[in-house]
Amino acid sequence: MGVNERRPPAIRVEIGELVLDGFRADPARVAAAFERELARLVRLHGVPLASHGPLTVDTLSGLAPLPSGLSARRLGQELARAVHQGLSGQGEVIP
Repeated sequence: MGVNERRPPAIRVEIGELVLDGFRADPARVAAAFERELARLVRLHGVPLASHGPLTVDTLSGLAPLPSGLSARRLGQELARAVHQGLSGQGEVIP
């Protein structure tokens, strides 16, 4: 039949450290929700800034602030959305 299935390119996002000052949420639960949501967003939308090849980013800044009263799950999700927005060209990227 000769149908070639193209595999999507591998995407690896490595985050060395997340610093959450002013939040009372459980860091392990925040991290788990963050990883799940970021993986979902990358599967759905990819990483637009890396569309032309590998990309290494040291810092994302200029992203919207997050409210401090969020649950661990919600904080992780919102944080992942903010990071994905940065990887999509919103905010300031420092390579």
